[in-house]
Amino acid sequence: LGGRIDNYRTESFLADINFALRKIVCLLKPTKEITHDPASGAMKIKTITTFKNFFMDFVIGQEFTEDLGPVDGRTCQTTVSWEGDKLLCVQRGEKQGRGWTHWLDGDKLHLVRTSQGDVLTISKRE
Repeated sequence: LGGRIDNYRTESFLADINFALRKIVCLLKPTKEITHDPASGAMKIKTITTFKNFFMDFVIGQEFTEDLGPVDGRTCQTTVSWEGDKLLCVQRGEKQGRGWTHWLDGDKLHLVRTSQGDVLTISKRE
């Protein structure tokens, strides 16, 4: 995985984020940069917008503490791993079953966010 994929499109809602912030987020067109070093398993995911930027820096398969304070006020234990050709993120915290799945399909980057078994958002970046 690598490069930039633009033109964010949200097809659902962003749960656990206040109404005003959710409205702003749905108007943004972030740039997502994903870099991966297969030798070390190190991965960086940068989501860059004119409103807020979000950075993840981790090693595939190793649990780390993720600070989601800027997004929704949470801190959780996160593990990101490969499941076939998809990146699977599991976040352990106050809610069960939180996380996301990323995968490429041609030139589209797909993202599905889940919580407690429910799909929260489905996004495509072209």
